[in-house]
Amino acid sequence: MLTPILLTTAATTPLEWSPIVGGIMIFANIIAIAFAKATVKYQNVGPAMPSPNMFGGFGLGAVLGATSFGHILGAGLILGLHSIGRI
Repeated sequence: MLTPILLTTAATTPLEWSPIVGGIMIFANIIAIAFAKATVKYQNVGPAMPSPNMFGGFGLGAVLGATSFGHILGAGLILGLHSIGRI
């Protein structure tokens, strides 16, 4: 019974992508990778990346974990800055 109502609703995004939003996300990922480089104990455990020097010696798990954290951090920064009217 609720299915037709749920199908008719659409998510609205009040914030569109811009170079500023992209820059904030890049900055957040750089911070997250630096944080992971300083705190992850076993950085090269698991499958290796194609070019280990490019990824700072991180294995696949460390890269995915660091960039996932960076995207969470970036989304929070972007939504927070948007809610206070800065972007």
